[in-house]
Amino acid sequence: MSTTIALVGAGVVGERIAKRLDVVAPEARVVYFDARERCGIPECDVAILAHPEPHTPLASELLAVGTDVISVSDTIDDLRALLDLHDLATSRDCTMVAGAGMSPGLTGLLARLLTNRMAICDEIHIAVHGTAGPACARQHHVALGGRAVGFHDGRWVTKRSGAGRELCWFPEPVGAYDCYDAQRAEPLAIHHGFPDVERISARMSATRRDRFTARLPMLRSPHGEGGVGAVRVEARGMDADGGRVTLIAGIAELVGTAAAAMAAALTGAACRGELPTGVVTTGDDRLDTVSLLRDVERLGVRVQEFTGIPHV
Repeated sequence: MSTTIALVGAGVVGERIAKRLDVVAPEARVVYFDARERCGIPECDVAILAHPEPHTPLASELLAVGTDVISVSDTIDDLRALLDLHDLATSRDCTMVAGAGMSPGLTGLLARLLTNRMAICDEIHIAVHGTAGPACARQHHVALGGRAVGFHDGRWVTKRSGAGRELCWFPEPVGAYDCYDAQRAEPLAIHHGFPDVERISARMSATRRDRFTARLPMLRSPHGEGGVGAVRVEARGMDADGGRVTLIAGIAELVGTAAAAMAAALTGAACRGELPTGVVTTGDDRLDTVSLLRDVERLGVRVQEFTGIPHV
């Protein structure tokens, strides 16, 4: 019996997910659902939530009837609420993947890839550049005007967004950008997958105008889609001999394309029954990280690692 996948959302990310599902789930039947109409819930085995937040209300209804849910939500409040659905998902023997886009999402996979090469990882730092569609651009604006969260020496801390400038080098062709503390859900997702890591931070690139206008209403309508975006994941820890090591990986790609590849790869895993029960984030050590990254690359997103060796 073939699997039925419901795709909720027809924006930049949703449209690209639709074009990639036949690669990871060629035998599945795909149905489309408009969350704004809310005329019941789709009858399906797996649901991909790629519509503007909040995702929690629809996710709760889907989990209650035993549907696996893949959510690309990236706001703090929504992600926190999705993480609280663990008992519901477990009781229905289904999976809730929270943070299944580019960031959070692909960043968690890259963090797991790097930490698996260490004896101990005690720091994970994320930097993000770029936006996908209009909803993502609005979230970028809100993130720079809110309160940034981070995890420092075993406790949660909050800071004013737009501070903490750091020059971050992203994979080419993006290059270097000034990045700042921002109200991002990334630390929550990373902490869920790496509870023993002592320091977690997330920054995003911003121009002087972005920071100046962050606490004002958006002065113009957001663009249809941004240019090439990027993520950078830096993991710090110790090797087997006790020496300090720093490993860095990332991607440079259209944000919508990267988010769609991550969501599609997880959907393929869900269709094959490869995801664990309950709430899962992409840094979870129960996931097959290498297999998921192979699918992400098969869907057009190239993972790059900083080696310190110039390429001629």
